Amino acid sequence: MPPEVQAYQFGLIVVDGQSYDRDLIVFPDRVRAGWWREEGHSLSVADLVEVFDAQPELLIIGRGAHGRMTVPPHTKAALEQKGIEVMVLDTVEAVERYNQERSRRRVTAALHLTC
Repeated sequence: MPPEVQAYQFGLIVVDGQSYDRDLIVFPDRVRAGWWREEGHSLSVADLVEVFDAQPELLIIGRGAHGRMTVPPHTKAALEQKGIEVMVLDTVEAVERYNQERSRRRVTAALHLTC
């Protein structure tokens, strides 16, 4: 079974009983802790190399508690060109959606935990 996000609050997330206080990517078979972006609050194609390699059906992007991380149109387009559906949500909604989808299809969540 893919990892389950059990709790999220500003700056802290619990996945399968393990607490994380830095941004992360939840893959169907593992968690990539300590994920960081080249430009902090702007998501680039280069920030998602591992996601492209994993080829999920769906990538859920958590923009942070207040939605401060942006997803430029070219980043979203690059994912969609590879056949990856993209949802961009504030992190609380992203976590909820990830948990709903994780047993239905191959889903990955890239989550910004703070602002």
